[in-house]
Amino acid sequence: MLRAEAGREPHDRALRELIGELSTVSPDFRTMWAAHDVRIRHEGVKRLQHPEVGLLELTYQSLDLPVSHRAVHDLSLYTAEPGSTSEERLRILASLATTPVQAADPGALPVRRGSW
Repeated sequence: MLRAEAGREPHDRALRELIGELSTVSPDFRTMWAAHDVRIRHEGVKRLQHPEVGLLELTYQSLDLPVSHRAVHDLSLYTAEPGSTSEERLRILASLATTPVQAADPGALPVRRGSW
């Protein structure tokens, strides 16, 4: 994605500086950058380690949105396979987001965790 963005914005000074810094401090980055391997994936599987529920394995699909030639926007959809552990963990996350957190002051209004 970084190489694709660098191709779209070749005069972006901050981006050029970031690439230079990464090339200087990381031999792995320097090798990968020199390979010029550009593959933008629009679908696949992502594995995410969530601090509260653990590993989530989600299928994703990314769609480019029709906008002006200068703007780059896409919509990424993530789903868990039905009946999977990841689906159950997403349900747990959803319940955490809607469960009131116990207030220190019993007279205080409930506070909700997270917002999606």
